[in-house]
Amino acid sequence: MKPLDSIDRNILNILQEDSTIAVKDIAEQVGLSFTPTYERIKSLKQRGVIEKSAVIVNREAVGYSIMAYCNIVLKEQSQQNLMIFEEKIRKETQVLEVVSMSGMYDYMIKVIARDINDYNRFMTDIVANIPNIGQYHSAIVLSVVKDETKITL
Repeated sequence: MKPLDSIDRNILNILQEDSTIAVKDIAEQVGLSFTPTYERIKSLKQRGVIEKSAVIVNREAVGYSIMAYCNIVLKEQSQQNLMIFEEKIRKETQVLEVVSMSGMYDYMIKVIARDINDYNRFMTDIVANIPNIGQYHSAIVLSVVKDETKITL
């Protein structure tokens, strides 16, 4: 992969602050004209440096007062069982993040819920019924100290 130069890094920092900023405004900030700036952004997307642009919604403002992290241990860790779990959990809209982990847990999932009853229903009706679940341990988030998506370059 082609290494990032200082202009690429500058473009990425600008876009991470506001992905809706116009290319002409980015061009002004990095000292290039529109076309080379547009081509650099296009290249960053094609190379997979920019994965996607998204709007970040405040979960509480849309009715999700609970956020929790749940550590999951599978009974068996065969490739087939891992794939089955991943396929099922990926479909759940209340699950915002799924990571495979080393150590005592196989996965950690980040879940949102409208309230504690909704979270309990999700865990008992959905997660506990996924085949091959051995154990799960939940940690309810009390407050978010830092929630950053920007990678400073």
